[in-house]
This record gives sequence, structure tokens and C-alpha cells, in this order.
Amino acid sequence: MVADLRTLLGADSVLTGDALRARARSWSDPTPLDALALVRPRTTAEVAAILRLCHSARQPVVVHGGGTNLVHATSATAHDLILSLERMADIVAIDAQNQTLTVQAGAPLQRVQEVAAAHGLFFPLDLAARGSATIGGCVAMNAGGVRVLRYGMMRELVLGLEAVLADGAVLTALNAMLKNNAGYDLKQVFIGSEGTLGVVTQAVLRLFPAPRTYATALLAMDEFPQVTALLPLLQRDLGGALTSFEVMWNDYYRLTTTPPALSKPPLGHEYTYYVLVEALGGNERLDQARFDAALDHAAHEGLFADAVVARTSQQRADLWRIREDSEQIERQHHLTFGYDVSLPIGVMAAYVEDVRAGIALHFGADTRCWVYGHLGDGNLHINIWAPHLQPQDGERIAAIVYTPLGDVHGSISAEHGIGLEKKAYLSLSRTPAEIATMRRLKVALDPRNILNPGKIFDLEEAHPT
Repeated sequence: MVADLRTLLGADSVLTGDALRARARSWSDPTPLDALALVRPRTTAEVAAILRLCHSARQPVVVHGGGTNLVHATSATAHDLILSLERMADIVAIDAQNQTLTVQAGAPLQRVQEVAAAHGLFFPLDLAARGSATIGGCVAMNAGGVRVLRYGMMRELVLGLEAVLADGAVLTALNAMLKNNAGYDLKQVFIGSEGTLGVVTQAVLRLFPAPRTYATALLAMDEFPQVTALLPLLQRDLGGALTSFEVMWNDYYRLTTTPPALSKPPLGHEYTYYVLVEALGGNERLDQARFDAALDHAAHEGLFADAVVARTSQQRADLWRIREDSEQIERQHHLTFGYDVSLPIGVMAAYVEDVRAGIALHFGADTRCWVYGHLGDGNLHINIWAPHLQPQDGERIAAIVYTPLGDVHGSISAEHGIGLEKKAYLSLSRTPAEIATMRRLKVALDPRNILNPGKIFDLEEAHPT
């Protein structure tokens, strides 16, 4: 197989041995890669040729993007072939009039943002890993981030796709129109499929006019009903301009504003909740005044106890650094267990208390539980640590975090996907009929199960003997 790949692609496109082991498995796992080989195609035609060869040989293939996946959706075994799209990172075309951008899957998210900005346009998907996360990875995982409240997830920002199927067939559906109701919308099959149904090679992305104004504030409050009442008030008063509504429980805010963290606390540490809000607009004269008026309204309604409003771009960046500095958890505390869930906003406070109580009961009162997330779209991130926790404790912790979600119709994955890490709990968020349908799609598009096998669910359960 390796010899055939080198003949097909050229020797420098196939990495084995020390060249392969020099690469880490992922951003969160520095262990050297262990796989049959890593291939680096330059074109869609080369991707198709690779998959034809692998399909014929029943060779498993795992696609790699920027290495920032958090649920082991890109984990590979020694027998897998890793297909990296790092050499397919070109901006193919930008259409300023129709506000679209066509890009190869290996391009980093930040580059797409910058190219759009250079044309006076705006690609709104944003997350802390913007410098390394690739467009293909964002498509495969249906990435979310901090602006879902206004612009939606990656699914809402993709107009068209090009993907290569498991047998090497190229599906070109590079639609660039907002409206196209001509039959099945096939791109949706691949968005969020975690590389199990096809390899995305290009995407047509939806752009927007670049915002002229950014209005940002950090608010503090003691009661969760203040948080839940603040969100609809700001949405009404800002007329849809509200883009981000990020919540931090006290533990997380204290962690990211206390040395060795780089940020200083712009508000005191005595409050229970901290909410970072941001609105984007297009009127430099009126937008900040409207934002301030909305905050005044919220203050008169008693919805926060203290606030700081950014008046410069640096102050805005400083506030966002507090929210985005989740790496402090990893830097300061070895072996943390991280979870990404979604649930109705009204039950979040009770859910968090139940999780904290369950963790304390099973692992001791000294166990730390940091909670933060995109509350405006129902997404929380939970990180758990104690000095005595061991890797084998992960299963019990996951059960404490995930099991209550079934009762409140929540999801075990808001934006990180399922991968290997969450597949044992998939039935908490998907019905048997949904999972059976997923398996039918997998069998139809990848009958030999070569694309990222074992991720999301185990295919063999679809064929009982």
C-alpha cells in the first residue's frame, strides 16, 4: 500500500517512520503519530485516487485537519492511513457581489476570516482555535463558536461542498446560491459527519458585510434568573444585533483572572455569574449609544450588579481573553476532564448544581468544576479536576455529566462532535430510529467501512447475526 501511494503521489507526499513520528497526534495529545502512513494530497483528483486505492484494499482512512478536535474523532491506529489536507489550503475564489468564498478544506479558519475582511466582508464563524482549525474540520464537526446566537453554526454558513466518497467518486455540489431547492441538499449529509461519510475537499462559504462597530461589555450578577432575563431583554433592545452571550461561573472567571493567568479582573471575584455580551452593527454614530441604552434598561430592571464596558479595541480584546483563556485549565491542572453539552437555558443552573453535587459525592469536595460557555445558544463547557483523579475515572465522571441530559432533552455534544469519546452515550441524545438511520447512511456511502471506522457508533451493530 505504501509503495503504491508513493508511486501515485510522489515520495514527499507519503510520510512514514521518523517523519511520521515527528508529528503529534493532536493539539491535546503530544504522543507521536503511529499509523501505516500519512499522505498529503495536493488536489481533489489525488484524494480521489487515494480513496479508490484504499477502497479496493479495504484500507481504513482517517482524515486530519488542524489537530484541534476534542473527542478523539481523528484518532488513528497503527493500521490506519492518515489523509492530511494540509497542502490543500488555497482560497479558490471570492465573489464580493454575491458574498461567497470558495476555499479548499485545508485552509485555516483565520485565513478565511482575513481574506473576507480584505474584501470588506465577514465570515462570522469564530472560535479560540481559529489559527489552526481548518475549514474541512469545521465542516466535518459542524463547528459552533461564539457567534452562533446570531449567525448559526457551520451548517448555516456552508452553501456548497465538494466531497470525495469512500470509493473515490467525486461529488461536486459547489452551490453558491442562498436558495436552491432542486432535490436533496446533499451537503448536509457531510456537515457534522466527522469524516465517516466522505472527505470534504472544498466548500462554498456564505459571507456577510463586515461589521463597522463592536460593542462589548462584561456584566456580573448573583442570581441565575438575572442571567436568563438579561438575554431576551438585550435581544429585543438591540434588534437582533446581539451576537454573543457568553457566561462564566465564578470558578472559571476566577481562574482566568488570577495569576499565572494573563488577565486581570475588571470586575471583582465576589459574584456568582459573569456574562460577556457583544453586539455587531453598521452605524458608528448610533450603535454604541443603543448598546449603552440597552445596558441601562437592564440595570433598571436589576439584571446585573456591576459592569464594565469596552471603549477601545484593546479593552474588547482584554475582555474576550478572559472568556477564551480556557487553556489555563490545562496549564495549571494536569489531567482535566472536559465536556461539551447543550440543554434548555432554564434548567442550566439546576443541572450544574446536580453535576457539582454528583462529582463531590463520588470524588470528594476538593474536586474542581469549572463551567463556562455559549449560554445564548444553550451550550455549556464543563471541566473537572482533582489531584487524585486518574484516567480510568473518566467513565464515571462522564456518566455524572451526561446522564441527567436525557431527562431534560439535552445533548451530550453541543459543538465538539461524538468521535470515540462520546459514542457510548449517543443513545442519550438520539433515538434508536435516528441511530439506525445514521447506520444506513454509513452503509450506503461507505459499504466497506474504511472512512474513520469506529467513530460516532459501531457499524457492526447494524448487521446482527
